[in-house]
Amino acid sequence: MTRYGAMYGPDLTFLGVPACDLDEPDTWGDAQVVVLGAPFDGGTTYRAGARFGPSAMRQACYLGHDGARPSLALDVDGLLDLRVKDAGDVMMFSGDAERSHAALERAVHTVAAAGRIPVVLGGDHSIALPDVTGVARAVGWGRVSVLHFDAHADTGDSSYGSLIAHGQPMRRLIESGAARGDRFLQIGLRGYWPGPETLDWMAEQGMRSYEMTEIVERGLADCLTEASRTALDDCDGVYLSIDIDVVDPGMAPGTGTPEPGGLTSRELLDAVRRLSYELPVVGVEVVEVAPDHDHAGVTAMLGGRVVLEALSGIARQRAERDGRLGPWDPARPLLSRYGKHRA
Repeated sequence: MTRYGAMYGPDLTFLGVPACDLDEPDTWGDAQVVVLGAPFDGGTTYRAGARFGPSAMRQACYLGHDGARPSLALDVDGLLDLRVKDAGDVMMFSGDAERSHAALERAVHTVAAAGRIPVVLGGDHSIALPDVTGVARAVGWGRVSVLHFDAHADTGDSSYGSLIAHGQPMRRLIESGAARGDRFLQIGLRGYWPGPETLDWMAEQGMRSYEMTEIVERGLADCLTEASRTALDDCDGVYLSIDIDVVDPGMAPGTGTPEPGGLTSRELLDAVRRLSYELPVVGVEVVEVAPDHDHAGVTAMLGGRVVLEALSGIARQRAERDGRLGPWDPARPLLSRYGKHRA
């Protein structure tokens, strides 16, 4: 078959990386990372539009779409060093959640089972269910911890009578056993949902949620250190699930369920870079980017940059592991790493 292509708009790859076809392994066999689009918003309960997120994030950059992005911070090029390929959009009809989720799970599992890292561009957050499930089927059932950035817990039982929606995927993952409750770390929760009954269920599963008041009081760095320690305990890999609404809507307005009082864009980028550099990441998703509600494309730009920070962190970790670079020092002046001054 031909590659997935694009469901909405032109068939563009993420910042110009080479295209591939999952049904033709020789087109992506040299890749360490495969990008998948999940243009699905049939699970939204408020404002739709995240089906256009994959296309927006693929295009959201003022630099040339040449398949290269050297990181000033990390001295690596995540796109080139990881030989990133883009398989296009999984066909996901928003009127059929079960069929759409099944198609996405198959695609994610294909990538993960081949030892590659799937990076999924969403789509609403209901896609976390097939994404994490597909990775867990490859890495190990219950052996993947989840670091979940979000304003919302997404642990509801049902939504308007449906078990598949963007407010339920984390409960479904824990109920199925694909992910363990005591290795499910949530960062950035705030606002006025969920209620006591759902919070009681979360506590019974051993989930750990870092609400924004705790993050402000303790500091984000301290919370990330603690969450990372838990994520690494008795698990074989870490999945990063990033809902763009974890960021304050003043900096990320293009999302379906905005909640005031979130992280800054700088905090999210720093956090994703750090976690991807320090942890054994086996999958990444960026969800809930809804371009129709955006202003000047800033949310789509942030979503794309989150992906780049994750890729750069993974690439730096592997470069150090392979002996190509020494330990990263974020305090070292930029120009001291280059030219005649480079050690």
